[in-house]
Amino acid sequence: MTQSTSPAPATTGRWGSFGLPAQHGADPSATIDAACRNLGLSTIRGRWEEFAAQALREHASYADFLAELLESEYEDRDERRTFRRVKEADFPRNKRIEDFDFSKNPNVPPEVISTLAQPTWVQAGNPLCLIGDSGTGKSHLLIGLGTAIAEAGGRVRYTTAANLVNELAEAASDKQLGRTIKKYGRVDLLCLDELGYVKLDRHGAELLFQIFTEREERHAIAIASNRPFTEWDQTFTDKRFCQAIVDRLTFEAHIIETGTRSFRLASTTAKRKAAAALEMSSAGASPAKDMGRRQRYAWSATGGTGETIS
Repeated sequence: MTQSTSPAPATTGRWGSFGLPAQHGADPSATIDAACRNLGLSTIRGRWEEFAAQALREHASYADFLAELLESEYEDRDERRTFRRVKEADFPRNKRIEDFDFSKNPNVPPEVISTLAQPTWVQAGNPLCLIGDSGTGKSHLLIGLGTAIAEAGGRVRYTTAANLVNELAEAASDKQLGRTIKKYGRVDLLCLDELGYVKLDRHGAELLFQIFTEREERHAIAIASNRPFTEWDQTFTDKRFCQAIVDRLTFEAHIIETGTRSFRLASTTAKRKAAAALEMSSAGASPAKDMGRRQRYAWSATGGTGETIS
């Protein structure tokens, strides 16, 4: 019996299926590029030559070289995932807890906020209620805490109460209400802003109630409201739904009252006073000269009657 000496038919194999060079002696750069492209290793694809040159200079082992390369890929992926989670949360503006000035609002305890920036309460499905007047930092805290949870790996969604009710009403009209409720039920943290600014009729309260029921004790919800709980019957005109919603939002909840003094207004007023003082100083005006100018203006404005404007 004679044995055939003809070469076996070429097969693509697992390398060929990825479109990689299969021949011995092929350019390793082309192989690495094609493999990284197909495996989605964008960081390694873009930086392996840099790491290889560094490893040669430092006489690093193959294991050290590989570890550095994989760590770089992991860190870049994690950064991109974090950016994507924050973007998907749909925050209206960039607010971070680190930028909150606790000295302007002593009602907000920094230790509690620092604890809430960790995902433990979200994983437990506990609610968070931020209650206070306009300008006391509720939205800043809501967005800042939501951002911190997203960066920690949580799925977060931000919306206002009015926008959520409108979206639910449109979904109900299109017979897509169940799908929309499930969409909001899947996120780890729902940040609901401006609850209490718009009065809701029975239908609106029913729609919102379904969201709260879908998330109850399973997924966390954080709300910001300008009304104390005792005034929520002015937002939810149906008292039965009002009581049910308050019960769900306050059960095992973290409640922070941000107070009634608007530090946003105080900050704006202080800036205006500082700007006015700077303008007077740069103009070289003294109080006496300034008073003289105001009196001359009053004389002109009153037709020469000599009245002054204080």
